[in-house]
Amino acid sequence: MPIHRAAVLITSHNRRELTLASLSTLFRQRSIGDLETDVFLVDDGCTDGTGQAVRARFPSVHVLRGDGSLYWNGGMRLAMAVAMKIGFDAYILMNDDTILYQDALQRVVFLARERLAGQRPAIVVGSMRSPHTGTQSYGGITKSRHGIFLDLRLIQAHPSQPVPCDTMHGNFVLIPAEVVSAVGMLDEHFRHQFADLDYGLRAKAAGFDVVAIPGYAGDCRHNSAQYTWRDRDLPLCDRWRHLISPKGVPVREWLLFAHRHFGWRGPVYACSPYARTLISGLLPRARRQPRRVLGLEEGSL
Repeated sequence: MPIHRAAVLITSHNRRELTLASLSTLFRQRSIGDLETDVFLVDDGCTDGTGQAVRARFPSVHVLRGDGSLYWNGGMRLAMAVAMKIGFDAYILMNDDTILYQDALQRVVFLARERLAGQRPAIVVGSMRSPHTGTQSYGGITKSRHGIFLDLRLIQAHPSQPVPCDTMHGNFVLIPAEVVSAVGMLDEHFRHQFADLDYGLRAKAAGFDVVAIPGYAGDCRHNSAQYTWRDRDLPLCDRWRHLISPKGVPVREWLLFAHRHFGWRGPVYACSPYARTLISGLLPRARRQPRRVLGLEEGSL
């Protein structure tokens, strides 16, 4: 079906100023005359007044309330479920720290419409650039294998051509209703990580394409490795605690992801982040070499 109505889905937890800045760029998008957009924002137990501030500054936004335990995927699932009851031609995943360029919405919608006109519905990805370094921070992902290791790596955005992908980060992504009808919602088994990667891979397995628009859709800073499981300056016990937390690589969720998408190689891949963390944590500090570890944002598993 043509895309004339789109739902923008956002989750926020105690990032009021970032959320307001992000919404400001969404509401300043270049007009698409025949497109109507509704915004659904989940205030997941915010204690910094995010929900109230959004209602005051952007009264058209549908603010939904979470209890603080939803994390990214739970919040996006709640927003998506409410939007799906209304029914839209497309659903746009957007992070609350994404700063959109003025033509971002126009470009993802036009490419999605072009694919629909060619009878090839596709998930359309807007790549992000770090405002600090100018390098790409998020976007389309390619899946490849190097021996026993799995690579989930960012695909560099092409300046003038769409780029096919295997899956994507969910910072700014348009999913046509045709894809949602076939693939369903984001998977409830994932709390924070993996849900966007899993969705893109499931869509590919169902016969749909994932494609990144030419160039960049906006700015979004890299999540810092500091004070996370990737921070090699932390004691191993602290790194391990972060590793198995919802924002790290929780064991049950990662096992499901690896088994679902990588078949017989799944058990090998499933061990990788835990083995690498243990090994790097036990090596003498002087022998440790910095390495990008995880394809959720960067590097390999």
